[in-house]
Amino acid sequence: MLSAADRQEFAAMAFEPLSESASLLTIHALSAEHQAEVLAFLGERPVHTVFMAGFIRDNGLVSDFNRGTFYGCRDRNGRLEGVALMGHATLVEASEGALAAFAQLAQYCPSTYMILGEREKVERFWSYYARSGQTPRRACRELLFEQRQPLEVPEPVGGLRLATSDDLEIVLPVYAQMVIAESGVDPLEADAAGFQQRWLRRIEQGRVWVWIEDGRLIFNADIMCDTPDCVYLEGIYVDPDERGKDYGLRCLSQLSRNLLQRAKSICLLVNEQNKQAQAFYHKAGFTLCGYYDTIFLHLKN
Repeated sequence: MLSAADRQEFAAMAFEPLSESASLLTIHALSAEHQAEVLAFLGERPVHTVFMAGFIRDNGLVSDFNRGTFYGCRDRNGRLEGVALMGHATLVEASEGALAAFAQLAQYCPSTYMILGEREKVERFWSYYARSGQTPRRACRELLFEQRQPLEVPEPVGGLRLATSDDLEIVLPVYAQMVIAESGVDPLEADAAGFQQRWLRRIEQGRVWVWIEDGRLIFNADIMCDTPDCVYLEGIYVDPDERGKDYGLRCLSQLSRNLLQRAKSICLLVNEQNKQAQAFYHKAGFTLCGYYDTIFLHLKN
């Protein structure tokens, strides 16, 4: 992770206005003193900013766990026009002018792995970002599903529980296969130690729910981001041999009812081509609330 001085120099070096509106904006690296202001800004659209808000609540604005650097973009009066996380995952919540400024800044970020966000914003961001010749390695179109009211649990699953560190060797290969399917990169080959450390931390945070019988993973769901407004789920998995038995519906309904006691909504992303998964989430009480794009970049040397 860049030092505070390097982050500020990075922002100053990269920022050359791409539009008249962008010329009135300034970008700076964010620090702990900005946290309340940034969370209030992101709280205007809590479902669509759950990733950044979740990282900040978990790790603070400056942390290696964010795998990147948070930047703010301000107008001439010092008001926030945008917030972005630049790094492994590049995430942006911004006005049009700030979006253009962040896109140019991102061109200089050496660790950018993917760009994720609402479809229209990612398309506009990419139109600025790719002006210097970048091309995507892979792109995915996804649907954002949200649930605000829990379903009645068809039949509680007594084995559904929080994972422990002893479960890591059972769940890690499943997580790796999910990453390969989405990104085309095997994390156990690219960064085995880091991948294991990140998932162990999530387990230790009490964010991983499993149903394991005789050493076999029947169901898995992970809380990636957890805010008072929204909980973001990923890693939802049902053993292929147990599908079609309503195990997934029972577990997800049970978990959703638990989570909605402390959050206003639950959301998750599903690939646009995965009609079976979409039907499952509709059955579990989720509704479509947005269209998202993920662009994976060529790995830089």
